[in-house]
Amino acid sequence: MLGPYTHRIDPILLDLGGVYLWWYGLGFALGFLELHLFLRRGGGRLRLSPREVWSLSLYITIGVLVGGRAVEIAFDEWPFYREHLHLLPAWWLGGMATHGLLLGGALAAAAFARRRGKPFLLVADALVIPAAFLMGMGRIGNFIDGQIVGAVTDVPWAVEFPYAEGFRHPVVLYDGAKNLLLMAYLLHVRRVNSTPGAVAARFVFWYAFPRFFIDLFREYPTHRLALGTGQTLNIVMAVIGAAGLYRSRLRRLGRLRGSASWGLRAAAGIGRPDHAPPLAWQRLAFAGLLAFCLTIPSNWTQDIPARYGARHPGLEHSWLYPAIDTAPTASGDAGETDASAPNSEE
Repeated sequence: MLGPYTHRIDPILLDLGGVYLWWYGLGFALGFLELHLFLRRGGGRLRLSPREVWSLSLYITIGVLVGGRAVEIAFDEWPFYREHLHLLPAWWLGGMATHGLLLGGALAAAAFARRRGKPFLLVADALVIPAAFLMGMGRIGNFIDGQIVGAVTDVPWAVEFPYAEGFRHPVVLYDGAKNLLLMAYLLHVRRVNSTPGAVAARFVFWYAFPRFFIDLFREYPTHRLALGTGQTLNIVMAVIGAAGLYRSRLRRLGRLRGSASWGLRAAAGIGRPDHAPPLAWQRLAFAGLLAFCLTIPSNWTQDIPARYGARHPGLEHSWLYPAIDTAPTASGDAGETDASAPNSEE
């Protein structure tokens, strides 16, 4: 961008007879597809069978989608959803929390590792590289959606967003660039450091630590020690990542008990019997989930025609997109300010 930019991007990718596919959801679909392709290419030292690749892809896709929505509903939009319980599964109305995506993915990875007898650290090391890509694509989707904005600024690359006054920092592009650079860095770490957990620990730390400073360009509501919830979670993640880096260093030096068993177990290919569903069913389920991702419009719940009608003429209310008053108190990303909500947070 050269000079202040006015955001006029249509958030809808395709209209399928009243069912809308969104650029925001495409970011998730591309992220999950890259996850699967990365695992098929080898996934580090995890040594998965073809059936396990499909199985892990399904675990993570479901975990991320459920985790993102569950955290959004429970911590951000519960006042709305407790009055509209029938809309809990309505992903197509929006509502996904970034820190919930990470939590759901981590729990899914742990469940897969436990069920299949795989070392959790090696599973995590294999997943965080495509996770960084997914988070980068998600931020591009946030930008196209146009609803997570930064503080007012006069920098040459400032953006005038559809639902905000004045030109503002495109903070999601800052964070998206950080995530894609993080992916490149993690690929380098994987080549030079074979210690189990080394890649995962660096992901957690370098995802959260720079984001703390990027988020300073936002307008956060503050509660705890003058920090918003998102900033608090960034600090917690950075501390966890730093602890993981320390343990990884000890493991590399052979000072952490049990460090040898991780690599030997993985190298020997020791695991539990593969009782996954037939490959055809797994492929069909994964394709269905990728298509489902395309129906997710935004990071917080909203009245779709009322919100996007000015940017995409012809949007009408229907049984799928009912008229609702969300009165949003959150933007769906741990404290990220929505452009029209009053300095909301996760």
